[in-house]
Amino acid sequence: MNKSVFSSLVAMVASLVVATPALAAEEVNLYSYRQQSLLQPLTDAFTEETGIKVNVVHAAKGLAEKIKAAGENNPADLVLTVDIGRLEEVRAAGLFEAVNSPVIDEVVPAHLRHPDNLWFALTTRARVIYAHKDRVKEGELNSLKDLADPKWQGRICTRSGKHVYNIGLIASVIAEDGEAAAETWLKGLKANLARKPQGNDRAQAKAIFEGQCDLAIANRYYMGKMFYNTKSPEQQEWAEQIRVVYLDQDIGGRGQHINISGAGLLKTAKNKDNAIKLLEFLVGEKAQGLYATANYEEPVRTGIKTDEFIESLGDFKADRISLQEVADQRAAAARLVDRVGYDM
Repeated sequence: MNKSVFSSLVAMVASLVVATPALAAEEVNLYSYRQQSLLQPLTDAFTEETGIKVNVVHAAKGLAEKIKAAGENNPADLVLTVDIGRLEEVRAAGLFEAVNSPVIDEVVPAHLRHPDNLWFALTTRARVIYAHKDRVKEGELNSLKDLADPKWQGRICTRSGKHVYNIGLIASVIAEDGEAAAETWLKGLKANLARKPQGNDRAQAKAIFEGQCDLAIANRYYMGKMFYNTKSPEQQEWAEQIRVVYLDQDIGGRGQHINISGAGLLKTAKNKDNAIKLLEFLVGEKAQGLYATANYEEPVRTGIKTDEFIESLGDFKADRISLQEVADQRAAAARLVDRVGYDM
């Protein structure tokens, strides 16, 4: 084990030990990529309902490596994270244990969980098109493939092709159409970029507002984050200039590409029963409502009322391809980004 990994592991274990002197029966321990401000309302509600204490360590990167290095001494019971790629890293390392839960099986559709129940989606995240309300006419863009049409030359902005959100999108194209077709499409998209890929999703909205581009690829929930951002009111202006476009909605179309936030039970979990209770709580009505209002994501559970502004953006038909099939193409997607020089 290298020194940096060991040091990080010691810090993570120590924080859990400080939070709770012993792995008692009425607690559950999480590793999470999610921001504390987003996770806290959910864990507080779970504790209030069940009496089970939730201890959280927020990890930035290298989670699978840390868990493997700890072995049986790993203190965490669950991993909560965003993006299918991060879940896949832990699954591919052989660190998840299958969960048999009729509650989860009933709520989470088969394409949004691992075929062997090694991970589960908690929310979905539509990766949509931001279009300038005036410079792009309604109906002018309908399909993901349309982004490669030369009519959009110099009019599209994106963040890095290597970012996990875009890797997931490209991987979905490979899974749907094959690698050769995906390469042709990605070359066409690159040819239409207004600038070198850069910034985060909100930076793409800003670029549209400033006239650098007319279209951008971004997650829908950022519209809510900008619309309600009173601390940075300029972001409200960015959101006001944007129309959200859902792709491939025609009959027979693949549907709008989505990614997920999700969770999995670790093989080394010391509090498995409590961990499964937390998973079941997170797909319940209360937690799903909190997800929808706290981060403007789409609940995985049907029938949950979401934020009024997000609802004003309209409904969409989501792609129903198995996200495990998408995850299986992530390495190929990363190679494709390099091969076409997308970020150059």
